[in-house]
Amino acid sequence: MPAADAVQSRLRTLFPDREFFMRSQGQVRFIKVSTKVQTLAALGGVVALAAWLAIMASLTLSQWSASRERGELLAREARVASAQSRVEAYRRDVHAVAADLARRQEFIQRMVEAHLGDLPVDTEDAAPDTDAKSAETVREISMALPEAASLARLEADQLAFVDRLTRYADRRSNRAADSIRALGLNPGSMVATHAAEGGPLLRLATARDGSLDPRFKRLGISLARMDALVSGLASVPQVQPAHVAYVSSSYGYRADPFNGGAAFHAGLDFPGPMGSPIYAAARGRVTFVGQKQGYGNCIEISHGNGLVTRYAHLSGFGTRVGQMVEPGTRIAAMGSTGRSTGSHLHFEVRINDQPVNPRTFLDAARKAQA
Repeated sequence: MPAADAVQSRLRTLFPDREFFMRSQGQVRFIKVSTKVQTLAALGGVVALAAWLAIMASLTLSQWSASRERGELLAREARVASAQSRVEAYRRDVHAVAADLARRQEFIQRMVEAHLGDLPVDTEDAAPDTDAKSAETVREISMALPEAASLARLEADQLAFVDRLTRYADRRSNRAADSIRALGLNPGSMVATHAAEGGPLLRLATARDGSLDPRFKRLGISLARMDALVSGLASVPQVQPAHVAYVSSSYGYRADPFNGGAAFHAGLDFPGPMGSPIYAAARGRVTFVGQKQGYGNCIEISHGNGLVTRYAHLSGFGTRVGQMVEPGTRIAAMGSTGRSTGSHLHFEVRINDQPVNPRTFLDAARKAQA
């Protein structure tokens, strides 16, 4: 079969002649649409659709290209404007610039001393875009004022250090936040603004007009967040409160040791000799030292954010209400006071006065230290 005949046969299969009957005012009219007419109509539709798609693709590409060029232009203008603004500042008063650099250095020193103590050794290099902007600024200043080139390089080094320190603080914050989330706690609650704050006003500024460079403000915020999260993590139970070989009774369901009935055990029991040392499981403030019904001699330590550890059945106390304790601080002696069948420590972790499984915290701390 010739190719032309094969095409026509295929078209007749796809678009067979169609007949339509229309009734109007009591009369019936007959309309026939041939294969040729249907083929031409379909072809016209395909051509129109293709043209529309081509136009839309061209418009999209054009808009994307224009947007990209506009973004690159704005970024380039921002870099040039930044360099130009520094050149103008150097031209106005190079001595004022030097004074501002001294104020910036004092700000850095205060932040490091307050939040780190010593300079960290594992800071990474500054971000590539920061290095590129600094290099461009130094080049612009050196070309305009050759005598200020060394001062410009000092400023660039200072900004690079601020960037590295900010990134370091953010990395430490993220690691601490991940560890806190793994314990089922909310890191955000540990950096929330406290309701009661105060103290004398000691202003921080990086310029003689009292303003604070946003890059230095960002550093301060990052260091403060790092400090809050790292401190918050240290306040999560992570030290085993008694040095014993095993746990005699776990958290959850158990048969009551006195009547044998079903009971809920709200903590962990660590058995050991009478008088064995008991340790604070985390940093916190002692909020209770005394007796509680069923617990006997008992100590409670508040760790902030509604988290409290409870140590019960003690034979003696080694701390007082209001005392700040660190993880591993000896606070009491093991005993069998209260509702107890023998010498052991009953240890609880409570969040907003609701008991949670202490093993979750102790196991997570053990994995983190491995």
